[in-house]
Amino acid sequence: MSKLIPQTLLSDIPDLYATEGQLDPILRVKLFSPDSCFTWYVIELSKEDLNTCFGYVQGLEDELGYFTLEELESVHGPLGLQVERDLNFQPVHFSKIKQDLT
Repeated sequence: MSKLIPQTLLSDIPDLYATEGQLDPILRVKLFSPDSCFTWYVIELSKEDLNTCFGYVQGLEDELGYFTLEELESVHGPLGLQVERDLNFQPVHFSKIKQDLT
């Protein structure tokens, strides 16, 4: 069980590959490093292992890809801060986040 995504949010996140083919999937959870430029948006989460995620990553490069919650829980930024969940984030379509970047 991840400390980053509480049990109450798990049922709202589609299983891996459930949104495959959707042109504008919903970003369900926002995770971020408070002392670096990295942000992870969860689109899908493996219901099998509750660890493997597919989502949108903003950092040195912006890309869609896979990451694990276990990996993020072990990350510490330059000031030693851990990755956190944005408690005020509301699910939003991918196109909205992309639009806000331009």
